[in-house]
Amino acid sequence: MKPTLLFDCGDTLIDEGTETKDERGVSLDAELIPGSDTLIETLAARGYTMALVADGFVDTFKNVLGKYDLYRHFSAYAISEEVGVCKPDSRMFLKAMEDLGIGEMDRGSIWMIGNNLARDIRGANQLGLVSVWIDWAPRRSKIPASDLEIPDHTVTAPLEILDLLETRTDAGA
Repeated sequence: MKPTLLFDCGDTLIDEGTETKDERGVSLDAELIPGSDTLIETLAARGYTMALVADGFVDTFKNVLGKYDLYRHFSAYAISEEVGVCKPDSRMFLKAMEDLGIGEMDRGSIWMIGNNLARDIRGANQLGLVSVWIDWAPRRSKIPASDLEIPDHTVTAPLEILDLLETRTDAGA
C-alpha cells in the first residue's frame, strides 16, 4: 500500500527566502526549491494521495503553488488560517486525515514531509505518523529540542523523497 503524503510548503516545496509578500503577509510569489515541482508531479503521476498541511494564509499557497500548477495535485488542504491553529497542533494533521478519509488505524502509513523540527516533525511524531525532515534551508533549527523532534527520516533535497519512498515502501515501512 502506498503511503499518504502530507506536505508542508515553506522551505519544503518553496524557498521562503525568495517570497514577495503583501502588507498582510500573504505571499504573492516565490521560487520553488529545486526539484520540488518534479517531485510533486511524479508523485501525482504515480498515484500518491497528497495533502498540504501548512501554516499561513490560504492565498499564499494558491498564489505560489498555483503559479507552478502544483496546487491542484493536493487532495486536501489543512491550512492554519482555516483550521484556526498552527502546527504542531494535532488538529492540523487530523483535519487533513479527516478530509482524506483516513482513520486512526492508518497513521503508520501517513508520511509528514516538512522542514521544521518543532512544527512538522513534532506534530507528526506525536500522532504516530512517519516524519520526514527536509534539511534544506538554514532558517530553522537543525537540533531537535526533544525526542519528539527527531525525524524518522532525513533528506536534504525534495527529489530524495522518491528514493526514500521506493526503499521504505519496498521494505514495508
